[in-house]
Amino acid sequence: MNDELRRVAFVAVLLLVTLIVATTYWQVWESSALSARQDNTILRVAEFQVKRGRIVDNGRLAARSMPKRLEGKTLFFRTYPLGGLTAHLIGYSTAGRSRVGLERSLNDKLTGTNRSLSSLLDEAKGRPIQGNHVYTTLRLDAQRAALRALGTRCGAVAAIDPRSGRLLVLASSPTYNPNLVERKYELIGKIRADCEPASPLLNRATQGLYPPGSTFKVVTMAAALESKRWTPESEFDDPGYCIAYGKRVNNFDTTRPFGRISLVTALQYSVNSVFCNIGQELGAKRILNQAKRFGFYASPPLETPIDERQPSGLYDSRRRLLFPKRDSDVDAGRTAFGQERLLVTPLQMAMVAGAIANGGVLMEPFAVNRVVSPKGKTIQKTRPRKLPRAVSPTTARDISEMMVKAVEKGTGTSARIPGLRVGGKTGTAETGLDGSNVTWFIAFAGPAGQRPRVAIAVVLQNQQLTGGATAAPIAREVLQALLPTATNT
Repeated sequence: MNDELRRVAFVAVLLLVTLIVATTYWQVWESSALSARQDNTILRVAEFQVKRGRIVDNGRLAARSMPKRLEGKTLFFRTYPLGGLTAHLIGYSTAGRSRVGLERSLNDKLTGTNRSLSSLLDEAKGRPIQGNHVYTTLRLDAQRAALRALGTRCGAVAAIDPRSGRLLVLASSPTYNPNLVERKYELIGKIRADCEPASPLLNRATQGLYPPGSTFKVVTMAAALESKRWTPESEFDDPGYCIAYGKRVNNFDTTRPFGRISLVTALQYSVNSVFCNIGQELGAKRILNQAKRFGFYASPPLETPIDERQPSGLYDSRRRLLFPKRDSDVDAGRTAFGQERLLVTPLQMAMVAGAIANGGVLMEPFAVNRVVSPKGKTIQKTRPRKLPRAVSPTTARDISEMMVKAVEKGTGTSARIPGLRVGGKTGTAETGLDGSNVTWFIAFAGPAGQRPRVAIAVVLQNQQLTGGATAAPIAREVLQALLPTATNT
């Protein structure tokens, strides 16, 4: 009997200790994570007693809280005065469908609930808690120009200031009106565009993964020049094709071979065979290691939720990131001109253009300029942050000169803008689906004789023409909106 009592007592003590440890764990170490869970109903109801701070884009209200009396309590619900203009960055905060975008990732700042919500409610003594205000870096004139230029086409535009990393444009098409999410969500599902599914809630600028096509030649060129095996003047014989894995790979323009050409001309006219042969000599691992230096294989840094940003890189058939153990595991020739299994986001490709424009220095993109308290005090201001150098200053200078020539006399002439020095690279990635292509244009621009002020990437789905014909004109319109003074002088 004594043994049985001891066993019962032991089990009781063990259960008590387990309860104490579990309670301590959740209340002390994991309390913030528990509070952050979107299915925490009690917290979510309490948070609607908080007057969330405003989100301001370029001096215009993008999100604000409106009061409503329910069951004797004043609750606050979000409205979005700009509608779909900045929906994919700002996101939404609703009672029924939770949160996305900055509304989700900056929830603690917008509600001022870094401390216990219950203690704040007690301190307020019945008065609503006022959250902090968030000011973004977006340029609304350029954001509007991007969405207008995209029209009904499925695609995206991402633009940054290469000198600081400041996000200037983050446009995804089709967009949606976040005011519909709470009560008319079914209308969002009826949005149509020139792709199927239209997926208006998808932020194509940071979540969309697309084959980069010839825009990736900028990365391959960087690997080639950094290897010191070639210079911009190095010459190649172009018969109009190369042989990769025993198969013939043609130039995109199959009407003529270029013959004896320099590396400068190869980028200017986007000659596949030259980059195919460079890729086979360098090997896929060296090219992909260079891509890592531009930010590939990691989620692009931004203040949006981590699951709303996808890393760029080589993917396997299950859409998992793949870095080859051996060069023979990957078709290096096709990798070099942006095919194989490469998938990238527009934000990542804007970062590539930005690093070249900024002398090889990659800056961390940021979308939040500052956070301001209800009393008007700046409590957080984002300062530019350098990431590890992508390429040497010499390599960046050489590639930027090649990209300028591609716009002046090569495949990117549709992006020429009087008064600006524009350097760019077109891309046309074959999808194998009914002859449709994913088309691209990446570029940088600024007044002649000055450091480039903008780096941009444009992508379009389901196109029959080239990146030069479809994506470059969109980039031109957005660049003109971002740099109007320079274009009018």
